[in-house]
Amino acid sequence: MSGELKPETIVFFENRLTPLSEARVGILTHALGFGTGVFEGIRGYWNERENQLFLMRPREHFERWKQNCGILRIEVPPTAAELSELTADLVRRNGYRGDVYIKPLAYKSSQRIGIHMDDQNAFAIVPMPAPVYLDSSQGLHAGVSSWRRIEDNAIPGRAKICGSYVNGVLASDEARHNGFDEAILLTEAGHVAEAASSNIFLVRHGKLITPAASENILEGITRASVMALAREELHLDVVERPVDRSELYVCDEIFFTGTMVEVAPVVRVDHRPVGSGEIGPVTAGLRHLYGQAAHGRLEAWRHWLMPVYERVPAAAGK
Repeated sequence: MSGELKPETIVFFENRLTPLSEARVGILTHALGFGTGVFEGIRGYWNERENQLFLMRPREHFERWKQNCGILRIEVPPTAAELSELTADLVRRNGYRGDVYIKPLAYKSSQRIGIHMDDQNAFAIVPMPAPVYLDSSQGLHAGVSSWRRIEDNAIPGRAKICGSYVNGVLASDEARHNGFDEAILLTEAGHVAEAASSNIFLVRHGKLITPAASENILEGITRASVMALAREELHLDVVERPVDRSELYVCDEIFFTGTMVEVAPVVRVDHRPVGSGEIGPVTAGLRHLYGQAAHGRLEAWRHWLMPVYERVPAAAGK
């Protein structure tokens, strides 16, 4: 699937189902002018053998979305369970039979001049074929950005606030122009925070290390999933702590995690090889485990998944 969005795609917009071509906002919408929106990203994975599409942890995503909307005083009335059902319905109506990406967006919807917020809110949910974001099959080359990660007391990085993503856009643009695949941002204190649009993990001395939530990171759901798989399936020690920049140059493995990137190996940082310069065994193992779990092939982790289509019972006597 190419990720192409067709005008006839059915989306949820202004409290109704409508074709994408008719889902439009005005030029003076507050969220457009001032970045006062909160978005989310959810993946769905197609299981060919079961003829089923699984949404990956939709309730957790919608719970995070609703909590983060509260930072901007945006109310999303439906429950996380109701939003999950609405999303599954959208996927069914569009007839997707392959991997999908769903983007919920809540925003300040009044059309006016002035930065002060009011109580006019709206939300939309847009399903689409899963786009190719970063091809990490051979490993990525990342560069430490000159842009610093936003601070919690400026714009909370733990929330997917639309305006805050200019931070990642600037860092990613700089990285691409400097010949890298992706950027790594440091905090104002000089510690590693995350990549431009994903969390980061290091493998060092046999332990899996990742910056703590206090390092201005997004509290990633894929991050949490990978940590659980590392502990339960690979029996690794997982440590959340401050990470120095120089550790990027002396660790054994690095990888990014996120809804879009999934588990993406990093084989070079700032023109230096990571470990052997090849995709490491821990990264490869976790990437495999995450893919298996997301596609419903690991029974122990199927509680993460929400099936979209009704299961067809086996014929009698078979």
